[in-house]
Amino acid sequence: MTDTPARLLQLLSLLQTPREWPGSELADRLEVSRRTVRRDIDRLRDLGYPVQATMGAEGGYRLVAGKAMPPLVLDDEEAVAIAVGLRAGAGHAVEGIEEASVRALAKLEQVLPSRLRHQVSTLQAATTPLTSGDGASIDPQTLTVMAGAATGHERLRFDYRSGDGTASKRLVEPYRLVSTSRRWYLVAYDIDREEWRTFRVDRVSEPFATGARFVPRGLPTGNAADFIRQSMRALGNGREEPFRLVATFEAPAEFVAARLPASTGVPVATGDHSCRLEADITDSLEWLGVRLAMVDCEFTVQAPPELVTYLSSLGTRITRAVTSATE
Repeated sequence: MTDTPARLLQLLSLLQTPREWPGSELADRLEVSRRTVRRDIDRLRDLGYPVQATMGAEGGYRLVAGKAMPPLVLDDEEAVAIAVGLRAGAGHAVEGIEEASVRALAKLEQVLPSRLRHQVSTLQAATTPLTSGDGASIDPQTLTVMAGAATGHERLRFDYRSGDGTASKRLVEPYRLVSTSRRWYLVAYDIDREEWRTFRVDRVSEPFATGARFVPRGLPTGNAADFIRQSMRALGNGREEPFRLVATFEAPAEFVAARLPASTGVPVATGDHSCRLEADITDSLEWLGVRLAMVDCEFTVQAPPELVTYLSSLGTRITRAVTSATE
């Protein structure tokens, strides 16, 4: 490749992947000599890109963090993926990410070619985000550290608090982050327990990548989302098949919609102060029953029968609790 500007852009694109590149491999990719690679690396450094070199017979290069973020080189697919992710991020339950997503998206879409802006708009219009703002908020830095470790195949350490409050320290090989209708999960191989585990990200604290590389293992199921679904079903937090929810509320549809997560569907007005909700639900009956009770208005559940039974039982327990407190 004799076109120096084009070669520099290709070199920068390679270096922006999270790995170290031997000089010989870069030379082969660019079809130039190792000496030319070294000169091109110096040119990138002069432009403000913090390229770090390692010593040794082979020698290697990687792009590291600098004092300021230099321009990124994105191909079409990467630009579209980032734009769609930023749009979805504004609706996710990630602490402080909504405003930052909007600012970053505005900068990105300003320079997107019209054909890519059309792809982003088309994909966004046909997509319903799975994550609503109903789960616990998460520090974006936690997600960033986990995502970087999973992408770079680095072992990850963190403190973890289980559902019963038990604290532990974990060393894992991170595989994927998965967002559901309520919260984020990390799918990872637990080194000490020698098995695949799922971790609620809102229960993770002080995560850091150890720098120790690993060869990714094969996941027992087809993909991370399927693994999460199986884990939730095993814990009683999910269902094998969705059920049909039918409920009526004695309140305006806007009032009810504002108090229910997006995953439960959209109520339809049946009057000025009434509405009806019909939706296919995969969440647990227990979680759904509590969410309906928190709407703070009179409501009636017509289906499914299991939810009616659970709400009756829940009401009885609450009544006993109130009675005990007043005696």
